Amino acid sequence: MKTRYFFSIILLLGAILLVAGCNSFHKKVKKPNIILILADDLGWKDAGFMGSKYYETPALDALAASGMSFTNAYANAANCAPTRACLLTGLYTPRHGIYTVNSSARGKSAFRKLIPIENTSILDTSFVTIAEVLKANGYTSSSIGKWHLGNDSIGLPQSQGFDENIGGYHLGHPKSYFSPYENPYLPDGQEGEYLTDRLTWEAIDFIERNKDNPFFLYLPHYAVHTPIQARDSIIEIFRNKEADGKHCKPEYAAMIKSLDDGIGKLVKKIEELEISENTIIIFMSDNGGLGLVTGMEPLRGSKGMLYEGGIRIPFIVSWAGKIKPSTISDIPVAGTDLFPTILKLARIKPPKELVMDGVNLKRILLKGKEILQRPLYWHFPAYLERHKGIKGVWRSGPASAVRIGDWKLIEFYEDSVIELYNLKEDIGETNDLSDKYPEKKDELYKLLNDWRKETNAPVPTETNPEFDELKYQEFKAKLSHLMTL
Repeated sequence: MKTRYFFSIILLLGAILLVAGCNSFHKKVKKPNIILILADDLGWKDAGFMGSKYYETPALDALAASGMSFTNAYANAANCAPTRACLLTGLYTPRHGIYTVNSSARGKSAFRKLIPIENTSILDTSFVTIAEVLKANGYTSSSIGKWHLGNDSIGLPQSQGFDENIGGYHLGHPKSYFSPYENPYLPDGQEGEYLTDRLTWEAIDFIERNKDNPFFLYLPHYAVHTPIQARDSIIEIFRNKEADGKHCKPEYAAMIKSLDDGIGKLVKKIEELEISENTIIIFMSDNGGLGLVTGMEPLRGSKGMLYEGGIRIPFIVSWAGKIKPSTISDIPVAGTDLFPTILKLARIKPPKELVMDGVNLKRILLKGKEILQRPLYWHFPAYLERHKGIKGVWRSGPASAVRIGDWKLIEFYEDSVIELYNLKEDIGETNDLSDKYPEKKDELYKLLNDWRKETNAPVPTETNPEFDELKYQEFKAKLSHLMTL
């Protein structure tokens, strides 16, 4: 009897230890939550942690201090839609065919020397997105905010692996930042409700509902895209504040502050729920800032251009207890790197057939080391009309670019112009070195050509019969007194 009792106790203790061990193992291998916050049109220096003395971003500054920020981070395109397609698929633009917003033949036809490559405006559902891979591995996901990759009939977030969509459809900007929004996927709030605040509340609600299971929150804010609208009470903060170069517009500054306030509330909620150590927070912008409302100095260019001001962005990755606080990396990285990096951090093996153009940044993030000597590419076979007040006839014409190490080459297709810059010595791209270093030019040009062949990147070569050289030169002369971005 005593022996039987003794063995019963042993079996009971064994069962308890087994359950405890399983629970411990379960906690150990629990997949991290992933929050990807995407600002719209936020310039490289439009935040305190990037050097602005005018814009106020204490939450972003704190997020950068809690993790790793990158000084050489890039969007994979210089405008909205293609960046989002690259980010979600991990693919460069030639692979999915989204190069710009709407038509590739924008602006006056008489000024276009070439017939641009036709643009795709919807991300085909045949492309595998990060949401789909995460969903197959037990994640619940939500897209809250701007989508810009599909319409009501095809290509909305639910067709690309997301469990829910709040506020995302084909439009690339809100009709108004104040309710009523006239957004079919976002019920109106009380009159005067501010869109950035609303998306923050929706994001916090999603986190609270899914705190006990792995979740992927994709939070692509509409801010700070036009229309430039902000709450009066916040605008007043900046009315009499000293300007910092072209950082000087109170309404735009107020939009940034609302965005930052929302990020602060989201991070606070993560801390309150005690899930910080199991939550990766990523923040980035989709392209450079809009040249009409902010400045990217010392970078050249702005949104829509393949110069640094159009593609270099603020970028933060934070993971409490995993990424060393207050680390800064100068390694060039891009949005396409996030897909393989997130899968690696979440311990998910990608499907064998999946093609990804980015690289895994895990060692950089967790170990703070590794040198990446790999090229980054951009391809824009389209036209984008100029901003008012800018010297050029076009904000951008058909062009491609490559960066490797400190060197960057841009090819402009209209006149077969090639420019070469050493970004370490000339971050403002003021000194074209293509004649001085012909061997380096040939080296990068070969990289670019080989990549175009590999990705079947279409290059515009057909002359536009509507092009009018005389009108083009007359208009160009009228702009000669204006500034160059």
